Parts: sequence; structure tokens; C-alpha cells
Amino acid sequence: MQRTKLRKVRLEHHMTLEQVAKQIHVSTPFYWQIENGKRGLSYELAVKIANVFTMTPDDLFLDEINK
Repeated sequence: MQRTKLRKVRLEHHMTLEQVAKQIHVSTPFYWQIENGKRGLSYELAVKIANVFTMTPDDLFLDEINK
């Protein structure tokens, strides 16, 4: 499942895939796979991503889970 909200939030923060990946200490392809739903993520990684955008994991990912 593609995580469209994750991409939308990243673009609203004027950040590139590379910038987010660097902040959460993963490779750019790894982060791309997360954003495009090709790779799952742990709660720990969800927290790191949410922190980049000053959000909670629930705010960032809950809509995707409920679809």
C-alpha cells in the first residue's frame, strides 16, 4: 500500500527523499521503499519519521492503517 500521506507531508515540508533518509539514518532507496509501500517499517522507525515532521506516528500513519 502506497503511503500517500507520507509523501504529501514530506513535500509540504519541502524535503527531498535524501534529506529525510539522512535524518532517520537509512539509505535513500530504503526510505523510498517505505514511502512507496514496498517495505514495512518498525514502530521505532515510524517514530523517527514522524519526529522529522514534528508529528506523532498516529497522525502520520493511522489514516493509512484504517483504509
